[in-house]
Amino acid sequence: MKVLLGIGGSEDSFTALEQTVSRAVLADDDLTVAVLDNPESDRSKDEIGEKVENVLTDADLDATVRDVSGDPGSRLLDIAESEGYDQIVLGGGQRSPMGKIRLGHIAEFVLLNSHVSVKLVR
Repeated sequence: MKVLLGIGGSEDSFTALEQTVSRAVLADDDLTVAVLDNPESDRSKDEIGEKVENVLTDADLDATVRDVSGDPGSRLLDIAESEGYDQIVLGGGQRSPMGKIRLGHIAEFVLLNSHVSVKLVR
C-alpha cells in the first residue's frame, strides 16, 4: 500500500508516526512522511524532521521524507491525489469533556475533502 503520513509536530502526529512506521515494516508499505507547516506546533520543522529520521532509522525502514510548505491540508490532498497514494494517515482527535472528538484544523480539512482513504490515529 502506498501511504502518505502527514506530521506537523503534535504529540498525536508522533503517535501516528510510530504506529504507521510499525505497520509499514510489517506490511511492506511504501511510506512517505510529509513534514508539514503547523502554526499550532511549538516544534520547528528541523526538530520534527530529526524525530522522523530517528524513528525510521530505529525501525530500519527506508521511507521518503518530504518537507511540505504551504497550507498543510491542501498540500497533503494535492500530493495524495496527484501521486496515487492509497491512504493518508494523520494524528489527532482528542475527546472533549463531553466525549466528543475534537479534530485539529488539518485533520478536519483532510477528512472532509479527501478522495483518498484517511486513517486518523488517536
